[in-house]
Amino acid sequence: MKTAGSARSEDLYKRIAIGGFAAVFLGVLYYNLSGTGLLPWESPASAPPVVVVAAPAPPASSVRKPAATSSAGDAAMPPGNAVGGPAAQTLATTSAALDPTLHMDAMLVTESVAYQGTGRNIFSAVSAPPPIVIPKAIAPVRIATVAAPPPVYRDPGPPPPPPIDLRFCGYFVSPASGVKQAVLVHGEDVFLASAGDIVMRRYRVVSIAANSVQVEDMPNNNKQNLPLLAN
Repeated sequence: MKTAGSARSEDLYKRIAIGGFAAVFLGVLYYNLSGTGLLPWESPASAPPVVVVAAPAPPASSVRKPAATSSAGDAAMPPGNAVGGPAAQTLATTSAALDPTLHMDAMLVTESVAYQGTGRNIFSAVSAPPPIVIPKAIAPVRIATVAAPPPVYRDPGPPPPPPIDLRFCGYFVSPASGVKQAVLVHGEDVFLASAGDIVMRRYRVVSIAANSVQVEDMPNNNKQNLPLLAN
């Protein structure tokens, strides 16, 4: 069974705990929202030093003049969204210590140095070596080869008939009948034939003239004129 004293002591403990949490929350919130990064109980003297690296001074032509002030007592705001602080003041002091002016004496000394080379002067066209003449390669003469046209096939046709192996040596007329008979010789054989007679079962005498005789080669269907041989 709880008494009235114990209930009051529990309420007191709860109030003390809530107040402690509220104090811690307010301290953290103030630390995050403040621009110095210091806790409420810290002083600027106890804060760690800020290391600033000096930047090179810009050229004289690119240095901007400070903007005009709105009033006689107010200083000009820096360009951009920069906020003036201890770090910004230190940087400005360090940049102002640099000397952005050009030292013409040192530049004139470097310009007066003459080129003392032992070889070719790269700044003079007279000292250039003569150009190297590369001989042109002479290629051998190429003889154009023209491909021969393919042979055209021509039908030789049937072979010529063989010559008639007979010699016409003359003729005479029979006194009884008056018919002309040709004297035909084949090797050592002598034949007497009139027009229409067949010699050697192959040759047929077609006609007999004074200087020639016409003979037909019947197996080859070929007719030839055999001239009269001189004695």
